[in-house]
Amino acid sequence: MSVSLRILSRVILAAILSMVGAITVSAHEVQPAVADVTVSASEITIDLRAALEPLIAGVDLSAVTDTDESPLSARNDALRALPPAELEAAFREAWPDIARRINLTSAEQRLTPQLGTVTVPEIGDVELRRDSQLTITALLPEGDAPVVLGWDRALGGLIVRQVSGDEGYDVYLTDGGLTDPLPRSGVAEQTLGEAVMRYVVSGFDHIIPKGLDHILFVLGLFFYALAWRPMLWQVTAFTAAHTVTLALATLGIVNIPDDMMWLVETIIAASIVYVAVENIWAGNRRDIGWGRIAIVFGFGLLHGLGFASVLGEFGLGQHFLASLISFNVGVEIGQLTVIAVAFLLLGLPFGSKPLYRPAIAIPGSLIIAAIGVYWVLNRIGWVGDLPILT
Repeated sequence: MSVSLRILSRVILAAILSMVGAITVSAHEVQPAVADVTVSASEITIDLRAALEPLIAGVDLSAVTDTDESPLSARNDALRALPPAELEAAFREAWPDIARRINLTSAEQRLTPQLGTVTVPEIGDVELRRDSQLTITALLPEGDAPVVLGWDRALGGLIVRQVSGDEGYDVYLTDGGLTDPLPRSGVAEQTLGEAVMRYVVSGFDHIIPKGLDHILFVLGLFFYALAWRPMLWQVTAFTAAHTVTLALATLGIVNIPDDMMWLVETIIAASIVYVAVENIWAGNRRDIGWGRIAIVFGFGLLHGLGFASVLGEFGLGQHFLASLISFNVGVEIGQLTVIAVAFLLLGLPFGSKPLYRPAIAIPGSLIIAAIGVYWVLNRIGWVGDLPILT
């Protein structure tokens, strides 16, 4: 093995292993809060679903993708173990500071949010996220000026949904962003261009940086063969499949209950194992069989269900078809970016060398398979989270 290939294979191994250390599955992953907003002539009402523990603990949710990454993670985990009454009391005590971070304005006046009911679920598996429901209200000034809502970036992402009759508006706020003006009758307006841009960005974001499982699956497709025909067929099958599932799930034709999403995530992890292992015994082909294409298509249907859970929270607002297509475009841009980077770093300089497959493709596939196996075992509860590997 040449020195350059030996060094490169070790770098790849170290990089992927270092990613494993940061992997925790859905247990502590930061997810956006969801706010259903109703605006009347005199009041705004926000029905909020959120994990209260990191808000009480003071975790900066803009700085982490997982609460375990925060220096306040121990406090967050301790709050997860509190019974409902005690967690509600802790939240009410922390409310004045949290309220100051909620940005509500109308007619250039800052509104004062008032905390109403707080409903905390009973203690379940303390390793899993516990979403609570709360109601926030604020009185509006006289007149018909719309309301603008946002909150501090440290509180994390916020999905805002406003519904009035058959009309709907939704927006995903990050980094302290603000909604469009929310009228007191009807719903906020969003242009087609704004919807397209938002969903393209969201689709890309759910691959890079948030979709490590999808990234590893796409890398598994990449390591199968460098020839353009196998890659094209696999990516096309994968894209077509998760587009179908996204459409069916978003339209409500296919619906996976929240308590069954762990099974979907487990099968997604198993799909990563499959494509990586098949690379080892059947990869490096110039052509591709229909069996591999069918398998990739089937796995694409499952990956689409994972994306659909995201769109189920967003809703697709006033531009359903354009938003759905735009989200898929963003996903595809993310996937093609992964392939392009892999090709530029690995395929272009080393793909023609005889040791590319034994030194890069096979070791890379083995590492991807190992991560997939760990995810399967973790998601069915047989193994815990891995410590950070350095």
